Amino acid sequence: MKGISLLIALVAVLCWAIGSVAYAQDDFTRVRLVEEEVRIPGNNGNYNIAAKILRPEGAGPYGAIVLNHGAPVSAEERRNETPDLLLHTAAIFARRGYVVVMPLRRGFGATGGEFAEDAGSCRNPDYRRGESAASEDVIAAYDYARTLPYVDGSRMILAGQSAGGVASIFTAGARAPQGLVAVLAFAAGRGGNPARNPGVPCAVEPLARVFDELGKSVKVPVLFHYAENDHFFNPQTSRLWYDRFTAGGARAEYVLQPAFGKDGHYIFSDDSGVRYWLPAVERFLSKNGVAFEPMEPSEQARKPMLAGQ
Repeated sequence: MKGISLLIALVAVLCWAIGSVAYAQDDFTRVRLVEEEVRIPGNNGNYNIAAKILRPEGAGPYGAIVLNHGAPVSAEERRNETPDLLLHTAAIFARRGYVVVMPLRRGFGATGGEFAEDAGSCRNPDYRRGESAASEDVIAAYDYARTLPYVDGSRMILAGQSAGGVASIFTAGARAPQGLVAVLAFAAGRGGNPARNPGVPCAVEPLARVFDELGKSVKVPVLFHYAENDHFFNPQTSRLWYDRFTAGGARAEYVLQPAFGKDGHYIFSDDSGVRYWLPAVERFLSKNGVAFEPMEPSEQARKPMLAGQ
């Protein structure tokens, strides 16, 4: 029995060692990333926005992506919002040469405070007011990113999931940010509540009217990316918003992926969704002349290294 126990222990140690080496090689043959937490002043310093930055190691200059979270239905979920929910997605962008800034808007997570972008009742929502408030926080993070010494302010992208996608498009149209080259909107929309009405959000037309206006003011290409089984915004709704946006003359592309998981609304934020949305983003950015190639690891990162060294 002692011999068998010793053998099992040796096998376990050997497996750990092999796993550690494999992990180290997988980790250090990639581009090294730097993670930072910052506070960004908003509205001339009247409040601060908590944000996380994930960027490639080195002086750059790199392009930058302001990556905007969604808006959960409940107040408790909003209080628990964190950039970590999109950190794995941010790493994909960072390894393609982008500094990723993930701000928490007012009313969310560590930023706290009032839920500034609340549009009111679904019976009569004021989406313009709500999106204007959200865009104040987005543009604060955007302008901050352009001041960073390792950022090329002429290569900026706005991106977002769900409500963050709408906030990104609204910011592009209402704020006309300098240096903006594209917008990536994943499952963009407002008013969805799958528990009450799966696939059909409230107040579809009021948000469509906002897209009418934005389609006349957004000057950069926009990707509208959805999955067929989005339980917040069904294809009929998302296609309507896209059509109303492009009717104003905006340059945009609508991508509808096949059904993903139990709810395609989370195709962008789910770890396994990258195999579907990343090729669409690569094609879209390439077609519009926006650099998005994987970075080569540095010489230091190429050296084999055991985990923990």
